[in-house]
Amino acid sequence: MFQSIINGLSAITTTSEEVSSDILVLNFTIVTACMIGEPLNSTNQNHSKWVLVDTGLDSSYDYIINTAHERFGENNKPSCIILTHGHFDHVGSVIRLAELWDVPVYIHSKELPYITGKQDYPEADPTVDEGLVAKISPDFPHTSINLGHRALPLPEDGSVPGLPEWKWIATPGHTIGHVALYREKDRTLIAGDAFTTVEQESFLSVLTQEEEIHGPPKYFTENWSAAENSVRTLASLSPSLVIPSHGTVMQGEDLTNHLSLLVDTFQSIAVPKQGDEGRM
Repeated sequence: MFQSIINGLSAITTTSEEVSSDILVLNFTIVTACMIGEPLNSTNQNHSKWVLVDTGLDSSYDYIINTAHERFGENNKPSCIILTHGHFDHVGSVIRLAELWDVPVYIHSKELPYITGKQDYPEADPTVDEGLVAKISPDFPHTSINLGHRALPLPEDGSVPGLPEWKWIATPGHTIGHVALYREKDRTLIAGDAFTTVEQESFLSVLTQEEEIHGPPKYFTENWSAAENSVRTLASLSPSLVIPSHGTVMQGEDLTNHLSLLVDTFQSIAVPKQGDEGRM
């Protein structure tokens, strides 16, 4: 069931959206990734430094490579890869990309066991929602990958390798070491799975990308109390633009209103009424 749905979604055209001069969002329908760095253009003919944030599914590999070539030049690899966390839909292409480019991969220290073959994530809980995606979630990969020596912890001072204007923010809950990325000068937030702008548990919502704010994907979220605190932390930044890993980019007044609603009603909007109580 899982593979047939993934194949169906893969048939949908992958799109990209430039949300600022140096941020390109890659939308793989069920998940996003970001390329951060100034592209080659008529006024910028020099190879600039850039970073890839998350890597989508294994099937995302070719699109990432082709887009990187077009945007930054064929011989211009990223300085590194940053992972918001280690779930399968964020690390699907990371081994092949890291080997091709021979670059380090940074992640929160608490997530390292999941990308160095030492620990598996808990299996998904299908009872948290009636949506089709939730029901098939036990088929989603949850075992660790092994990046070996290329896997490195993010710096403890909150800096982001390769992105001097950005900082990483600990946002545990969905996973123990989940992080978001934030750039203060324009209040841009890469939220990862801390919250979404689509009902990720519903196959129809994922297909249509209907914009509505939700908490993290329910079937994989490990600690709802921590997840709620993380949403409050991110809301306190008053971001002007949010790039979620699931859903569409949200900005301006819509973002302010939706994020405020999520903070005020997190228990009713985000937290499942049923499911594994150990994750509550």
